[in-house]
Amino acid sequence: MKRSFLFASVLTAALLAGCTAQDGMDKQAARADRVPAARSVGEAVSCIPLAQLRESIVRDDRTIDFRMTGGRVYRNVLPYSCSGLGFERAFSYATSLSQLCSTDIIHVLQTVGGRVQPAAACGLGQFQPVELEKKPRG
Repeated sequence: MKRSFLFASVLTAALLAGCTAQDGMDKQAARADRVPAARSVGEAVSCIPLAQLRESIVRDDRTIDFRMTGGRVYRNVLPYSCSGLGFERAFSYATSLSQLCSTDIIHVLQTVGGRVQPAAACGLGQFQPVELEKKPRG
């Protein structure tokens, strides 16, 4: 019982430390450069099957695009900004299911002194199927 409470307290502290509000025009401009526009192409879902997941692309501290087999893309906009996610562009997750769900927690993977270690813990949002807009060639 005591161990569960301690884990919950540590997890809560990590969630609070990793989640900050996005502020300022500079951050919005930087986000626009890294997050391509997307058009919704269906209803959002709570889970995606891991067997069909081909790659995840971290766009910023709140946005991850998940590319699936067959070319489908699901965009996950986290409910809160996840400190360090956009900088590190790497995360881990653990699930006992064969799918990744909006109830799962991801951990930013931070490289410190050549070693990779878990950092901020953040919750996922819904998985929105999207079609990414192509940037015009300039």
